[in-house]
Amino acid sequence: MLDGFETLRINRDGVALNVRRAGRGAPLLLLHGHPQTHAMWHRVAPQLAERFALVLMDLRGYGDSARPDAGAQSSAYAKREMALDALDVMRQLGHPQFQVLAHDRGARVAHRLALDHPDAVSRLLLLDVAPTLAMYRGTGEAFARAYWHWFFLIQPPPLPEALIASDPVRYVRSVMGARHAGLAAFAPAALAEYERCIAIAGTAQAICADYRASAGIDLRHDAADEEAGRLVRQPLRVLWGEHGAVGRCFDVPALWRAAAPHFSGRSLPCGHYIAEEAPALLLEESLAFFRSKP
Repeated sequence: MLDGFETLRINRDGVALNVRRAGRGAPLLLLHGHPQTHAMWHRVAPQLAERFALVLMDLRGYGDSARPDAGAQSSAYAKREMALDALDVMRQLGHPQFQVLAHDRGARVAHRLALDHPDAVSRLLLLDVAPTLAMYRGTGEAFARAYWHWFFLIQPPPLPEALIASDPVRYVRSVMGARHAGLAAFAPAALAEYERCIAIAGTAQAICADYRASAGIDLRHDAADEEAGRLVRQPLRVLWGEHGAVGRCFDVPALWRAAAPHFSGRSLPCGHYIAEEAPALLLEESLAFFRSKP
């Protein structure tokens, strides 16, 4: 997929990160969600590469990036650590400042990246998320039922890892196919890529570590930011699916306004997987929001 995009392997502290790039213009980093890879951008990336120096990467633990051991408190998968991956990739590619388009797990990494490295990130467009700490605090029955994997994946090892690894393709199809548009939303080549990567050895452990970090060390980092009054100061736009659980279960604008004074956003007529369900609308929003000249 993504013919014409260069493939790179970039190492940060011994963790090899899979990166694709194409285009010219202002640098724009794209970060994917769970349980996907950079391939989720295939319906928008070629057009964005006509305007931007586009960089796509697989988060650690996903796609063809490395799967380091989780370590104590799953700290290797803290969003602070994953944000440093993204920062290092962009710096190694010669982009000390850049914009970010990110979905789902990648959007949580982007949120941390903007807070920790405000001089590096100039603008953010996040897809179908609200701030992690606010979502955990506000979780009710409807959200817990819709996002059951949040609570399954954080259970003590080795049960969730063993269940995923016993049939990883079934896990992908169960999580993604149960959403608003079902599996029909995904191009066969993209779905095949998600299925290939979920079956790579160590993926189940990495995914669980990602979610355990979000329910543990990441919440402590978020709470410390809240206590210190640290906010996202960059222009932030958030889009969410009107048929998705995030928009149904949370007041997305109110939660982001409390975290980012320069917030704007709206719902789109789709579900969770905006880049694949509503690519034309996402392109329209992206081209209006991001600055194409360096």
